[in-house]
Amino acid sequence: MKLIIQIPCYNEAATLGIALAALPREVPGFDKVEWLIIDDGCTDNTVEVALAHGVDHVVRHTRNQGLARGFMNGLQACLEHGADVIVNTDADNQYNADDIPALTRPILEGKADIVIGARPIAAIEHFSPIKKLLQKLGSWVVRVASKTSIPDAPSGFRAMSRSAARRLTVFSDYTYTLETIIQAGQKNMAITSVPIRVNGDLRPSRLVKSIASYIQRSIVTIIRVFVIYRPFRFFASIGIALFTLGFIIGLRFLYKWLTVDYDGHIQSLILASSLLIIGFHTILIAFVADLLSANRKLMEEIRSLTLENRDRRPQ
Repeated sequence: MKLIIQIPCYNEAATLGIALAALPREVPGFDKVEWLIIDDGCTDNTVEVALAHGVDHVVRHTRNQGLARGFMNGLQACLEHGADVIVNTDADNQYNADDIPALTRPILEGKADIVIGARPIAAIEHFSPIKKLLQKLGSWVVRVASKTSIPDAPSGFRAMSRSAARRLTVFSDYTYTLETIIQAGQKNMAITSVPIRVNGDLRPSRLVKSIASYIQRSIVTIIRVFVIYRPFRFFASIGIALFTLGFIIGLRFLYKWLTVDYDGHIQSLILASSLLIIGFHTILIAFVADLLSANRKLMEEIRSLTLENRDRRPQ
């Protein structure tokens, strides 16, 4: 059994050495433990630091492609290097590497395909109250969309089996954390979480440049999650709400027109007609979006089968 620990990196020379020094070379249940970093267009000496600390594999991007793309390319490289289990962690040493055995244990025991490390969010001092609230909100949205019970969806400290890594596909350019959990739930993978510890804050978050930016990106991510993975419910809910509102306004206008002297107020009739038309077309969009979602799932399945067949070919 081979475990590969991957770390996406973008100009992480100042903290990567600390994170690598904490990583284990032996983990119970594995014959071999290797390290892999994703050089996401680094302009500092991140790669030199990685090699000096004994990193086994380096995935290089000639330009910065973002965390989500780095994560996916890292998974692909881990699969190509024969990983049976893949652990993803951060270069800023946020997560306690001593918890890697606990993270991989459910996979080794056959109880899970993906394991998410649940941080003690309430106890993390450098998280602002707003960030803690958004973390909880994002996790709740993911639980609803994925039908899982993961308490810390934005956590990047996670382990996954080889078969799970083959089946994951990230479309977001911003982050992979929420989308991969929802995909796991949609594809009926066994996903669980274990409590983990965190280390002190070494640098500000690269994803959270400001609270306003974090709120904006969080809202966009949450909406995008529902549009991609619950398209029929998302568009149908909007369409039914608009159609119902237009219907009520239309009934009110009709009642007034039939029972009392109701000259004018033609704007109510125009508003009702507009809402009915927009609502009806939004409901139609819900059906089209659902068909596109089914097509996307089919393409993901084809990709997964292609990777599985590649593994079966004689080397």
